[in-house]
Amino acid sequence: MYLTIRHDTAYRYEATVHYSIQQLRLTPASGASQVVRRWNIEAPGKLDATFDAYGNVLHTLVLNKPHSEIRLHVSGEVDTIPLVDGLLRDPVGPVPLEHYTCATRLTEADGAVRELAQSVPSLGSPDGLIKLSGEIVQRVQYRSGSTEVTSTAAEALALGSGVCQDHAHLMLACCRVRGIPARYVSGYIEPGQAPQGASHAWVDVWLGAGWISVDVTRAAFASEIYCRLAAARDYEAAAPVRGRRIGGLEEKLNVSVTVNAQAPQ
Repeated sequence: MYLTIRHDTAYRYEATVHYSIQQLRLTPASGASQVVRRWNIEAPGKLDATFDAYGNVLHTLVLNKPHSEIRLHVSGEVDTIPLVDGLLRDPVGPVPLEHYTCATRLTEADGAVRELAQSVPSLGSPDGLIKLSGEIVQRVQYRSGSTEVTSTAAEALALGSGVCQDHAHLMLACCRVRGIPARYVSGYIEPGQAPQGASHAWVDVWLGAGWISVDVTRAAFASEIYCRLAAARDYEAAAPVRGRRIGGLEEKLNVSVTVNAQAPQ
C-alpha cells in the first residue's frame, strides 16, 4: 500500500515563552513492514537528529528566543508491506525482551487488570491476542476525550472508556502480567470510516517467532494501512512530541493528521 501522510501541529501560548525544548519521534524508519520513500519535518529551528534507546529516530528542537507559538509540519510518503497475521519480521531490537515484561506507571496492573489478563487462557497465541483485544474494547468503550495522556491502564478499565492509547496500555499490562513481552507502537493509520483518528497507537507482542502487531482498538492484526513511527515500553517513551518550556502560561494545541492510502504506484 502507498500511504501519503500529512501531520500539522500548532502550539499557541497565552504569554511569551522564553525557552522551550521538544523531542520529536515523528520520523518513520524503513523495515520489514514499510519503506519510506520521502519524509520531511519543518520546524521553527534546527532539528538535531539521533536515535533513542529503543532505536527510534529522535529529533530535538531547542528555541532560545522569545516566541508565542510553535508550528510543526510533517509530510511524507511510505510504501507498506502486508503482514501475515500481524507477524513483523523485524529483529528483537536494541532492548532485551525482558525489558518489555516490566510494568511502567502507565501499565501497572491492579486486581481488575490481573483478572482481565487471566480471562483469556490462550493469550500466548495470535488468536488469543485478538480475543483479548475484543474483551478490552468491550470493557473500555472508545470515547474521545474521556482520558488524558497521563491516564493509566487501570484507570481506563475502571472508567470503562478511553482511546487507542488506553487500549494499547491495557494490552501491555495484561501481557506483562502473564510474562509476555509487549511494546507500545505509535504511528499513523488510514482510518477509513472508523471513528478513530489517523494518529494511532497499537502494540507488538513477542510470541517466540517474532513480534505480532495487534491493533487492540480494532481487535485486528496491523496491516498495510499502518505506518509505524516509534516503539517503546509505553506512551511516555514513544510519544510523537514531548517537551518542556519556560513561560507561556496557558497552551492551546491544534493537531491535524491526514493519511491517504492507494495501491502501490
